[in-house]
Amino acid sequence: MLKNQSRTRSLLQRRNSLSNAFQALLDGLLVIILTVSLSYIYQDALTTQYIILAITLLGLMAVVYDRFGIYRLHGGMTKKLLTLGKAWSIAFFLLFLLAFLTKSTDLYSRVIVTLLYVLGFLVQVAGHVGFRYLQRVNLARQEQVKALVVGTGELANHIFDRINSNPWLNEVVLGAITLNGEPTTEANTDHIPVMGKLEEIGKLIQAHQIRTVYIAVPLDASPLIKDIYHDLLDTNVNIHWAPNIFALNLINHSVKELAGIPILTLSETPLIGTHLLSKAIEDKVIATIAIILLSPIFLITAIAIKLESPGPVFFRQARTGWDGREFKIWKFRSMHLQPSDSDKVEQATRDDPRVTRVGRFIRRTSIDELPQLLNVLTGQMSLVGPRPHAVQHNVEYSKRISDYLTRHRIKPGITGLAQVRGYRGETKELSQMEKRVQSDLEYINNWSIAFDLSIMVRTLFALFSRNAY
Repeated sequence: MLKNQSRTRSLLQRRNSLSNAFQALLDGLLVIILTVSLSYIYQDALTTQYIILAITLLGLMAVVYDRFGIYRLHGGMTKKLLTLGKAWSIAFFLLFLLAFLTKSTDLYSRVIVTLLYVLGFLVQVAGHVGFRYLQRVNLARQEQVKALVVGTGELANHIFDRINSNPWLNEVVLGAITLNGEPTTEANTDHIPVMGKLEEIGKLIQAHQIRTVYIAVPLDASPLIKDIYHDLLDTNVNIHWAPNIFALNLINHSVKELAGIPILTLSETPLIGTHLLSKAIEDKVIATIAIILLSPIFLITAIAIKLESPGPVFFRQARTGWDGREFKIWKFRSMHLQPSDSDKVEQATRDDPRVTRVGRFIRRTSIDELPQLLNVLTGQMSLVGPRPHAVQHNVEYSKRISDYLTRHRIKPGITGLAQVRGYRGETKELSQMEKRVQSDLEYINNWSIAFDLSIMVRTLFALFSRNAY
């Protein structure tokens, strides 16, 4: 019966504290007071349109602030205020966009709207700083909750550091409990104090008045969790399990819920739901504009290639794309026609004799990559992402580099994080390709529209890299 009852509720619970709710209420109240005050100061009355503006803005704040985790950030104040500024600006931009789409921008005073944006952020900053001060004073008066970590190693040390260095958590980790047979070496425990062995945990909980236990055992020790859990049930402590998944090379990891069951995602493409839609819009809009603006360069390059050497203007080659699907990439031909050898693909090298004079220039300036805008329009590629490698290169490097093929968890790009860092061109040594793959995985784990735009800007400065030949 108890097992069935446990499945009738959501297992993933949002831990909203009273302080977080109060902070959200304070932000909304400050924005409402400011809107009403500005309306009376500049128009002598609170009109219907400003009531609608305030309500709409509060709704946008609720959605955007939740997306940015404004009320779940408990680190440094500077970082929180920067995130608050970003979230407030996006909420205000969405408000302006709604007004533009509904053709209601003329109903609002530019002075009031500008002051609401500037002063609205400032009063929220004052509210967050003031509330943080009150929290600190209140925490100083409370007795700290004592905690233990079951297990040692990197994850245990991470929990120890993060909890004990967070001034906004009313909790302190006293030390760790080693598993049966686990060595208590300096390398194993690092700097977290070892208080005893697993069989002593009951006595330690009672002696030190422990109220919380974190289970952080290695993956190969997971069968112990059930026994540890049942042993701790009678001790009246809070029990948290921290799966040690960070020994794996995680790809866009997250925690989700499926039919009331918590799902720990270890590898997943970031291009799902609205993320896929937003990246597709970004790609198609910018690619269309780029093709129109760069059409003269397309025409001049095509004529130059045709005049210099016989053969087609474009070069097409099989590449590996999103989720391992093959596609034909478009490039301006930069080499003399060579006998076809489907079993071997040679990377271009510095002073490669196969490269034509026009080809050397367009490769140096990356003009040869511009036709890939057509791949972007057809959805095979993105403007930003891991560079697509030839199929033969994927076969070769996947055998030599761990997690190499995980770079296909997102659409390949014309440019990418690896390219703006200088990891482009010929890879004579395996370490060069490893650095490229590491950058690709870093991009996948941190993807966002803003990240894409920043890479596009940095690409402009990397176009004439020495590695381009």
